[in-house]
Amino acid sequence: MQRTAADEVVKLRIEKIINNNIISARDKGGVELIAMGRGIGYGKRQGNEVADDRIEKIFRLEHMDDKEHFKELLASIPLEYIRLSTDIISYAREVLEIELNQNVYLTLTDHISFALSRYSKKMDFNNALYDEVKIFYPLEYSVGRYALDLIEERTGCRLVEDEAASIALHIINGELNSAIGTTFVMIKMMREMMEIIEENVKITDERKYPRDRLISDLKQLANRLVCEQPISGHKDDKLYQFVRENYRQEYMLITGINSYIEKEYQCSMTEEEKIYLALNIKRMKDLYIC
Repeated sequence: MQRTAADEVVKLRIEKIINNNIISARDKGGVELIAMGRGIGYGKRQGNEVADDRIEKIFRLEHMDDKEHFKELLASIPLEYIRLSTDIISYAREVLEIELNQNVYLTLTDHISFALSRYSKKMDFNNALYDEVKIFYPLEYSVGRYALDLIEERTGCRLVEDEAASIALHIINGELNSAIGTTFVMIKMMREMMEIIEENVKITDERKYPRDRLISDLKQLANRLVCEQPISGHKDDKLYQFVRENYRQEYMLITGINSYIEKEYQCSMTEEEKIYLALNIKRMKDLYIC
């Protein structure tokens, strides 16, 4: 969605002037673009061309859900906030080595603008998922911490630490292609499943506890359950029966977690998922914990 003008020679004909720094145009294929650069729209009219050396960023809108909202947002906030958002997203893509859904440009830019507005009014903000984001998404949280430093460097405003988790949540949404509410539910579910497991599994040595592996399993499971993604795999009735008969404690623990999920979130693990998680709990206990 975003690239610098240096990536290729760009010649754009203005379709609409959003403000002095942002214009709307279309590429040769008819895809709508938003070009950003200080003063690129000043004194211009529809149909004029924009000089290549004036363009800082180009946004392609073909996969953005709410294009009009994005254009309205760009027209109403300082150019520096837009630069902050795009630079944070570029850093996130580099650190995470993953593409992000285009909607993150809208949601993160909007959030940064709102957060700085709150800061100017001396309004405190607490993120209810601060601890969970740090535990389950440490890389994304590190992007949030980077964002706080960058925002302070460019604006002089040091946002509260909870904002690192909030920014991380927008990056996570971009990774998962989900809405903020869906991500919130998923992380809450992960936390509750982990709490139940840790309450029921005797941990004798924290140094040997493979929490990262368990987190990875729960992230995949919660993402599928909350997003209702279909699952396919080879059904192995003999293995299922073996686990139910020989690893009864682990299987009953996972069955109890599944009952809780059914009640609280109206979704359910497949038998394959229950068996897989029970096997991982058994292996974790045998090799690392007890």
